[in-house]
Amino acid sequence: MIEVNPDALAIADGLDKERKGKGVRGPMHGIPVLIKDNIDTADKMLTTAGSLALVGSHASKDAFIVKKLRDAGAVILGKTNLSEWANIRSSHSVSGWSGRGGLTRNPYALDRNACGSSSGSGAGISANLCAVAIGTETDGSVVCPSNANGLVGIKPTLGLASRSGIIPISHSQDTPGPMARTVKDAAIC
Repeated sequence: MIEVNPDALAIADGLDKERKGKGVRGPMHGIPVLIKDNIDTADKMLTTAGSLALVGSHASKDAFIVKKLRDAGAVILGKTNLSEWANIRSSHSVSGWSGRGGLTRNPYALDRNACGSSSGSGAGISANLCAVAIGTETDGSVVCPSNANGLVGIKPTLGLASRSGIIPISHSQDTPGPMARTVKDAAIC
């Protein structure tokens, strides 16, 4: 985790009351979700791509994928560490390291790499911090941490999920994607 949503408990309480009074919005109602720190959330959390250069940067609106999750009743629990700038900074950089969050460690073996720029999202699920997480993938950043952390990751077909509100690397490859413990959970997300 690079940052915890300070309003997560209040949001969850509100969703519990909504469930009791009106019923559920859908299968994501009340489900805690982690978001990679290169995806905008219009709340008290920052969007920094793991870089100290963007500390203090607040998004003016939610990324498309975050809006969809909130509309479905998901609780945005926090932001996850990543390879700084989603690994665009160097071909010799350490996977899962950022200036803001340090090195992401694999929960199954702390001396092993959690893999990929969405390493924090994968490690967060494996450490049982959440049910599902959203990462972004250009070239392996969802599927690699899913593999290294014993998860299911889906890289949607390019253009199937909007990239609006995501700090980009490649317009011809980038896409957000869910990560979860089961195929069913990943598909629902």
